[in-house]
Amino acid sequence: MASEVRLRILRLCLDRPLTNREIAVRLDRNPASVLHHVRTLVDTGFLVAEPERRGTRGAREVPYRATGRSWQLDWSGVPPTDRDPVLAAFLAEVATVGQARLRSTRLGLRLSAEHREQFESELYGLLDRWAQRPPDEDGDRWSLYLGLHPEE
Repeated sequence: MASEVRLRILRLCLDRPLTNREIAVRLDRNPASVLHHVRTLVDTGFLVAEPERRGTRGAREVPYRATGRSWQLDWSGVPPTDRDPVLAAFLAEVATVGQARLRSTRLGLRLSAEHREQFESELYGLLDRWAQRPPDEDGDRWSLYLGLHPEE
């Protein structure tokens, strides 16, 4: 899962199924490369194949939908890399919508270990509640990135 591309595929397929070709077009990537990532995500249960359909020219197409399992990932066991794949995926997604449409903020806190744990518990509880809600059928798609780090 430590792949920017795989995380972006999961976001694209979160609430609507997309074929490998549709995913490749949206990511501006080679369809063969995307298919490798799609197959890995299917094999690990992060994507599921929906019933086959016929494309505009009669070709067989398989749409894929994200299972939502990625929200439950515990990144603490993932070996550190030079680049955080979650942050990289977020930055790539923001680049496609443009800085003017990004609403961002920063907050500096000074917290004891007990209060930091309380803060994280409340924050992730809120995010979990919203992640479990069914999507608003007439709603717009939104994405949220959260990074919490100590200051040196």
